[in-house]
Amino acid sequence: MSSSSRLLSVDALRGFDMFWILGGELLFAALYHLTGQPLWQRLDMQVHHSLWHGFTAYDGIFPLFIFLAGTALGLGSEAVAGQPFAARRRLYLMALKRLALLLVFGVLYNHGWGSGLPAEWGEVRYASVLGRIGLAWFVAAMLVWHCQPRVWLGVALTILLGYWALLAGHLDNPALTPNAWVDAHFLPGIHYHQMPADPEGLLSTLPAVVNALLGVMAGRLLKGVLPPWQKAARLAAMGFGLLLLGYLWALVLPLNKTLWTSSFVLVTSGWSALLLALFYALIDVLRLRWLGWFFAVIGANAIVIYLASSLVDWRYIANSLLGQWIAALSPAAQPLAAALALLAVQWLVLAWLYRRQIFIKV
Repeated sequence: MSSSSRLLSVDALRGFDMFWILGGELLFAALYHLTGQPLWQRLDMQVHHSLWHGFTAYDGIFPLFIFLAGTALGLGSEAVAGQPFAARRRLYLMALKRLALLLVFGVLYNHGWGSGLPAEWGEVRYASVLGRIGLAWFVAAMLVWHCQPRVWLGVALTILLGYWALLAGHLDNPALTPNAWVDAHFLPGIHYHQMPADPEGLLSTLPAVVNALLGVMAGRLLKGVLPPWQKAARLAAMGFGLLLLGYLWALVLPLNKTLWTSSFVLVTSGWSALLLALFYALIDVLRLRWLGWFFAVIGANAIVIYLASSLVDWRYIANSLLGQWIAALSPAAQPLAAALALLAVQWLVLAWLYRRQIFIKV
């Protein structure tokens, strides 16, 4: 298993993560509307972001993408520090190109300058989900390519402890956090919903590097020579250990997605490792590959569909194709049918790409 392409579970988990962004988060509210069962209402509460302190399942979606970017790096990359520069140059150019594309695509996803070109550069939102993934991956790649694992661990601990010290005493008022000060002085353009600290701002990107590094460690574990069940067990143990440390740390440093607190890093990486262990055990160990195929279709072109989820009006397309059939249903069933239609249209496009082995990666 020398590369991430050999592990269907990685693509499947990436696709599972993306599924909720594409419309999966609508299902629980629709099921509650149809059945009135309180269970669906409680589950629906888990597919909305925490307003400040706290943690929901939806808060874990973004960190899981970063963790999986690290996992792919751990599966496919080796140290290059001893190679001549000419041999390393290709890797450096690839890394810089990937970073630049993700930064640009992030602006594009945010609809960049809403008034069109020529741009008002002060009205662009430069911070983005894709930009943070790119930056975290880039820093992790530099460490993986040039340093030993003990150095990664040292960097991760330094970031987590240093960030904790920086935030201490500044957690209750968003406008008074160090993140707000850094973003106000050094992040150009506009912020997300004009928040004092952008959720994808500069300072909070630093601890996200640790999510990527922990993903690298998971990838190295899966790449190793241990028997498959031992790999799954160790990955699960890693997840439980991170969860324990993260929730204990949260007693003094609250879980906070906007600030991306150090406790948040450990908790989200813990859940990411557990999910990866589960998907790996079911799909790549037990060989239940049919379980992963539905999500792997999404995960194989995750960047494409993520961009399209912002730039393409999928609701309009779904309603144009299936709107009359949805309208013929009872009012209680229509939200569920509309959510399923939205997901189906996007999945069928991705399945067409998958069948033709068209994989667009950055």
